[in-house]
Amino acid sequence: MGTSILDALNVRVEGSGEKYLVLAHGFGTDQSAWQRVLPYFTRHYSVILYDLVCAGSVNPDHFDYRRYTTLDAYVDDLLNILDALRVPRCAYVGHSISAMIGMLASIRRPELFSKLILIGASPRFLNDKDYHGGFEQGEIEQVFSAMEANYEAWVNGFAPLAVGADVPAAVREFSRTLFNMRPDISLFVSRTVFNSDLRGILGLVNVPCCIMQTARDMSVPPPWQPT
Repeated sequence: MGTSILDALNVRVEGSGEKYLVLAHGFGTDQSAWQRVLPYFTRHYSVILYDLVCAGSVNPDHFDYRRYTTLDAYVDDLLNILDALRVPRCAYVGHSISAMIGMLASIRRPELFSKLILIGASPRFLNDKDYHGGFEQGEIEQVFSAMEANYEAWVNGFAPLAVGADVPAAVREFSRTLFNMRPDISLFVSRTVFNSDLRGILGLVNVPCCIMQTARDMSVPPPWQPT
C-alpha cells in the first residue's frame, strides 16, 4: 500500500479508556457493522475499528491479488495496525473471516492479545471425512458461479438468507455493504475463505477465547457450531 495502513484501511480509535478493544468486521461488511454496539464500549475502552482491505469502503487499488491469496496477509494488516498505534495489548472481537484472522494473529503475537471473542467463526466450511463444515464442494462452486454470473442477483438472494429476511433493516444494510464491494474482489475473497482449512492451527491458540454463534447462520450451520 502506498499510503499509510491507518489511512488505507480507515482506522479509527473511539473512546478514551486505558484498555484497548479491537472490533473487526466480517466478509461483506465494513466497520459500520459495529455502529449500534460501539457506544457501549467507548465508555470503557479505546476502541479500534478498521476496514478489511476487501471492504467496499476501501480503495480497491489497495487490494493486491497476489498478496491476499491466504488469510496471512490480512493478519499482517491487523498486526501492522496495532504496531502503528503502539498498542501494547488488546482484547479482540472478530466476526466471520476476522475471527480466524484474530486467531492467526494471536498465534504469531500472543503477547498482544488478552482475549479473543470469536463470532461466527469456522476453521473450514467444506465437509470432510468425519467433519461437518456445512457445505459440499459442488454447493460452494454453485455460489461462486452465481456471484460471477450476476452479482446483483446473488446479493439480493444471499443477504436475506445470511441475516434473516424477517429483519428488513439488517437485509438493507448488509446488501448495501455487499454492493459496495467490487464484484471481482468479493468473488476472490469468497474463494479464499471457503476453500481455507485452518483446523490444524486451532490447537496453537493459547490466548483465552470466547466463541459465540448466532442461532441462525447459514455459513456456520450446526453441528459445527460449538455447544
